[in-house]
Amino acid sequence: MASPAPSNSSTAGRTSNKPLGLMANAIKRKHSFIQFFVMSSIMLMSFRSLGQKYKIYELEEDTYSLKQEQEGLINRMKSIKNSLLEEAARDPTGALSSRLRLLFGDNE
Repeated sequence: MASPAPSNSSTAGRTSNKPLGLMANAIKRKHSFIQFFVMSSIMLMSFRSLGQKYKIYELEEDTYSLKQEQEGLINRMKSIKNSLLEEAARDPTGALSSRLRLLFGDNE
């Protein structure tokens, strides 16, 4: 009769040391995997929050500069309006002055 092949202890040890796949390893170390996943999520959200913080800071700077520019434009428009009205007031007929007041919406 044929004798069974002798069991080699070195081949049996090799099969148990075979590296586990990603899913098998995750199932085996479920607690560590969940902890790693949560910590990674928190870290990514922190980076996102930090980016948004700097974006808000830049937008606040832009808002400030736009408000200053708006104030400058308003002052320039007032200056132009006043100079036009002064120049029109020098007209002896008053037609130009009344027309400018209609355009500017002044009731003076």
